[in-house]
Amino acid sequence: MATIKDIAQKAGVSIATVSRVLNYDTSLSVSDETKRRIFEAAEELSYKKKAVKKQDAGKMALVHWYSEKEELEDLYYMSIRLGVENRCQDQGIQVIRCPQDHYEDLKQEDIQGLVAIGKFSSKQVEELQTISPNIVFVDCSPDEEQFDSVVVNFEKATVKVLDYLLDKGHTQIGFIGGREIFKDQTSIIEDPRETTFKRYLAERQLLESDFLYQGTFSVSDGYALMKQAIAEHGDNLPTAFFAGNDSIAVGALRALLEAGISVPDRVNIVGVNDVSISKYVFPSLSTVKVYTELMGETAVDMVLERIEGRKTAKTVYIATELILRNSSF
Repeated sequence: MATIKDIAQKAGVSIATVSRVLNYDTSLSVSDETKRRIFEAAEELSYKKKAVKKQDAGKMALVHWYSEKEELEDLYYMSIRLGVENRCQDQGIQVIRCPQDHYEDLKQEDIQGLVAIGKFSSKQVEELQTISPNIVFVDCSPDEEQFDSVVVNFEKATVKVLDYLLDKGHTQIGFIGGREIFKDQTSIIEDPRETTFKRYLAERQLLESDFLYQGTFSVSDGYALMKQAIAEHGDNLPTAFFAGNDSIAVGALRALLEAGISVPDRVNIVGVNDVSISKYVFPSLSTVKVYTELMGETAVDMVLERIEGRKTAKTVYIATELILRNSSF
């Protein structure tokens, strides 16, 4: 594992700044650009270097549903993006980055294929088709009969966490999740972590609706919602919480520690994604590892297959792994 010193050297900042940024210290005043350098350095140092680079293999578009600022709150999508960019670099492919709803810019480029990261409505999918027929979606599957996609089975990931907590004797388990909306505001996106959590515990007569909290997939909402849970439940606070992603879990950890509630002695926390910050927060975060780098790499490989002539749509599911650290036992 890369050390904080390694990250500081790569990002060109002090060790203290790296430590405070990775822990989302709100009292620290640094620019978004500095945060981005630190987060990207942390992600890239966790990657294994790949094969010798090829040269001049064309252009590939990268459409990202998150803005650069949004990426700083949810590193999951940053990590996927870096996986795409690193694979393209290895293959000698030029990446043309494009935010959502700026698709016209791509039509001026000689694009051979396109990787779309995030969630896309039906209307947006139709617009992307006008740019290139060689599209791979990452983190969503608009139509598995027509489009390639690289996704994660978050239902299975949720069951892994709940089975672990139940095996440890937890019967009061809370959930702090996030809600997402398509960028064109057409509808709210259902979260399989939330629906699976509710169904799985309800089947075992262990679901407590008062222990369910919803916000956004951000550190700030994780912090605010855990503070709300502490205020509402006091001594009856659940003994464990499943957080919809690591950003939420990091905020929740900070709220618990500020309230003097011991983690994991009093409350266990388990997140999802295993982004770089999970190793460096205190206590280090138990989480479901999502192989985000591999998701990005696989998407690039699938675009290349399409360019080479594959016609049949393909959906690839990337496995997950429960990583146990110090926020649970």
